[in-house]
Order: sequence, then structure tokens, then C-alpha cells
Amino acid sequence: MTTARPRATPRKKAALPKPYHHGSLHDALLVAAETVLLRDGISGLALRNIAREAGVSAAAPKHHFGDTTGLLSELAAIGFRRLGDVMASTMKNAPDERTRRNALGRAYLRFAYENAGMFGLMFRNEIINMEHPALKEAAASIMDVMVPVIEGKADALKQSKNPLSRMNAMRVTAAWAFVHGLATLLIDHRLGGILKATSAFDDPVSLVDVVLEEVRLGLDNS
Repeated sequence: MTTARPRATPRKKAALPKPYHHGSLHDALLVAAETVLLRDGISGLALRNIAREAGVSAAAPKHHFGDTTGLLSELAAIGFRRLGDVMASTMKNAPDERTRRNALGRAYLRFAYENAGMFGLMFRNEIINMEHPALKEAAASIMDVMVPVIEGKADALKQSKNPLSRMNAMRVTAAWAFVHGLATLLIDHRLGGILKATSAFDDPVSLVDVVLEEVRLGLDNS
């Protein structure tokens, strides 16, 4: 009698790599980079950390962005676009010139305070490239929002492509320096000493808000 051989157990097929479900890897890497920025700060923005956060190989960011500077420049461009959107939307219902300027300044300060990590990245020239096409365009769009407001134009949301006069160039520079300086003092927690020296303000946000309202630095057209 012939003994039947036991059937061979079929080998399990090797598991295929799971398909990438993020959709656009380019966009997924930017989302991962922002996650790392919020969690670990600017010092954590290494390509390997970003790739790990996105769940992709360490080579993936280089393939899409070239290097760390390329990736961070595109992330900074996102920050500039968000800032521009916040400033433009804040001014939509402003009834007059002064209200528009105050709204512009408050929007800038609020964005900086609520997005300190992103705001810091946007002005770190040693790790981003301001000539990167996306970043250059996004940063320029901020001027398209700021300049008409500071020039006192009636339609402050319309882009201004005309050359700045000498006076308006000075006004834009002074206004930007003023608001950016306040933003930096605020997010770097440098106003504690002033708050200890006065009982007029409850917190640094209320202090810079009043400064923005009352200190004009010659920016009014009148």
C-alpha cells in the first residue's frame, strides 16, 4: 500500500510594501515638517526627522526638495501666505485709513504670537533661501498687502505695482520695523521687566495692543 505524502504547506507570500496613502508626498512632507517645527522647534528640522514624521525613507525629502534649505524655504513660504491671508481678511471691514493700519498691525502681531515657531522660521535667513521661487513670491505678496495700507490708499486691498516714493518707502520701512519689533519682543518674552515696573497692563499682549493704537511714529498721513 502506498502511503500518501502529506501536502506541502503553501508558502506565505512576502508582504508587499503598503502603498503610500498621503496623496501628495510633497505636501505630506511639508505637513510633517510643520509638525516637527511645532513639537521640536527650529533645531529639530533635520531631513531625517521630517522623513520619520512622514513615515517615508530618509531620501524622500531630498528627492522632492533637494536639501534642507529647499524644504524649509517652501515651509516658510506657507507661513508668509498665511500671514498675508490673515492681514487681508482682517482689514476687509475696516471703515477708514487708521482702522485699516491698526488692523494690519494687530493681525501681524497676532500671527506672530500664535505661530511663534513658523514666524521665527520665516525670518531665519541662515536656514532658508529668500531667492527660492515659492518663498520669494510669498514674501513679496506681503508687501502687496502692507504697502497700500501704509500709503493710505482708499482701496487698501488692491495690489500696488507702482514704484514707492521716497517718503512712502521710509513710511513702509518704519511701520514694518515698528510692528516687527513689537512682535519680536512679544514672542521672545522680553516685556516682563516693563510689566513689573507698571500696574497699567495685565499682560504683554495688552501692552503691545495699546502701543500699537497710541504710538503713531509719524505714520499718519495727516
